[in-house]
Amino acid sequence: MLETTILDRMDDMKKIDKSGMLTHCLKTAEYCQDVISRAEKVEIPAKVRIARNFVKYNKPRNIVVAGMGGSAIGGEILRDWLRDEILIPIEVCNDYALPAYANEHTLVFAVSYSGETEETLNAFVDTIRRKCMVIAITSGGHLLSFCEKLQLPHVTIPTGLPPRAALPYVFFPLPVLMEKMNALVGKRSEIEESVRVITIVSEENSPHIPAKNNFSKRLAMQLEGLVPVIYGFRQYGAIAHRLKTQFNENSKVPSRHEVFPELNHNEVVGWEAPEDLTKVFSVLLIRDHDEPDEIRNRIEATKSTVVQKTGRILEIYAKGKGKLARMFSILHLGDFTSVYLAILRDVDPVPVKTIDEIKMAMKKKFNAIDKVNKEIQKIVSRD
Repeated sequence: MLETTILDRMDDMKKIDKSGMLTHCLKTAEYCQDVISRAEKVEIPAKVRIARNFVKYNKPRNIVVAGMGGSAIGGEILRDWLRDEILIPIEVCNDYALPAYANEHTLVFAVSYSGETEETLNAFVDTIRRKCMVIAITSGGHLLSFCEKLQLPHVTIPTGLPPRAALPYVFFPLPVLMEKMNALVGKRSEIEESVRVITIVSEENSPHIPAKNNFSKRLAMQLEGLVPVIYGFRQYGAIAHRLKTQFNENSKVPSRHEVFPELNHNEVVGWEAPEDLTKVFSVLLIRDHDEPDEIRNRIEATKSTVVQKTGRILEIYAKGKGKLARMFSILHLGDFTSVYLAILRDVDPVPVKTIDEIKMAMKKKFNAIDKVNKEIQKIVSRD
């Protein structure tokens, strides 16, 4: 089976991966280094005047990452990575409006790869109204033009990538800019190790490496025809979510994710369903050689229970020393696996037809960009 798989035939893989998602996977470390350099060059002003108000950039009391889809995952990773290490709360806003507490002491990262995400643009306007400190991360669109017009700090990233392949561009600026805002210190070594680990994962799972020696290819083959159910814990909650969305967007398959220990209080009961329902699922466990005893015990107890309902339980172990490197080792392995699964299913990983259709349907019903433009004009025209 392994000797004849399409995943070992480069020409056949390229015919399916027409838009080159595997190339983006291989360039991930390069993207990381590029955006770190870009973020380091951003100058944070002491204050910015908008109409009669001043936005003052000081050490924040709380942080909100406003974004959707692939542009929001970076905020989730940031939150999970730093939750046990810094006293500043971090929240991800996947909506049109900021949480009620957001004010002049809140640092808002407005993240939209395209710069045209209507939810993020509305949250950006909300940020201006509340005089929050805002820094944008975008490749262009209205978000970039608004920042340039209002002279707000921003990181401009390259265009032309599928938003989910741009994860390095929307994550790594966050800790770099937090350092500039005195909200984070001493994390450069973790960031640098993460880039090194991403490079190693790319080398080990490159399309040139045959399936017999390529973990992500073998994992994709084991998942073929099944619905992946990803279980994570603590810092791997956001990573489990990322894997789920990669299987959705790249592989074009349904997928779910849950997190220990919460899943032991509800999710596991679902495995009591008849086999004709559970047989379509495969559990994918995110593991760590340094996982806490209480988490390890829960995982093992869950395995011994769930395995009675389905024999399809797979495990992936993190590699690296620092927490962030271990998180990205799993994330990047999932990237490769989801693309190889797409190839096995004979689908180009890049196009997202259903998402595009929903966006077009929304535009026909409501011109969100026009509304945001008008709101910005009202704010800046106040005497």
